[in-house]
Amino acid sequence: MSAPPGVLTVAGSDSGGGAGIQADLKTMLALGVHGMSVLTAVTAQNSLGVQGAWELPVEAVRAQYRSVVDDIGVQAVKTGMLSSAELVEAVADLISGTDAPAVVDPVGVSKHGDPLLAASALDSVRTKLLPVATVATPNLDEVAQLTDVRVGSEPDMRRAARAVLAFGPRWVVIKGGHLSGDAVDLLTDGSEEHWLRAPRHDNRHTHGTGCTLASAIASELAKGRPVPEAVTTAKAYVTGAIASGFALGEGIGPVDHAWNLNPPR
Repeated sequence: MSAPPGVLTVAGSDSGGGAGIQADLKTMLALGVHGMSVLTAVTAQNSLGVQGAWELPVEAVRAQYRSVVDDIGVQAVKTGMLSSAELVEAVADLISGTDAPAVVDPVGVSKHGDPLLAASALDSVRTKLLPVATVATPNLDEVAQLTDVRVGSEPDMRRAARAVLAFGPRWVVIKGGHLSGDAVDLLTDGSEEHWLRAPRHDNRHTHGTGCTLASAIASELAKGRPVPEAVTTAKAYVTGAIASGFALGEGIGPVDHAWNLNPPR
């Protein structure tokens, strides 16, 4: 039997299983691709927040990446938590030498507000990582970190998109989930625009949303879908996962990565 498309996630571990590498691999399985991983950091993390984080050495990250790409190959790459400038630059260099689309989720803080990216690494994200991205997927807090553009309404999202595109990604998804009203995202390459709207579900259990969306986009790109179709399909998957998010622990629970595989609870 032929293997399904392969997607490589380069991200940190979430010991609680809701975000990071764990969310990425669950998403990839649910969407029918073969998930592979490069671990960049280990976190002690649960529904209440991040209690600790330990970055892996750059040489360990590089070795994992080369091991997978040189033998198995990849049809798409997704990046998540890259906490230092050295790590950002190493991963950007690896992606630039890989003939596959790359989805960059410029993770800055956790769902609970815990910092996951050193301030000193921001410039490396701007100048090294975003230029190699096929699609960048910042949320509004990450937009403000990277560009100083503050988004308070939908019209501001165009300005935010222009500011992020100026760093070099081919496409950007400005995620408007923190605005009021419908959950609206703006996908653009600077010439065409796609406004992606979904009803906002009254569910606080949304841990892992950003990781899940980026991994879903990468999964669809690996299948050969064009960017607008990949992002639209990924948005629908994430909307369903949010609707089915469940309580876990004492804090914010995860989205349900298997909502499309399991009967309704």
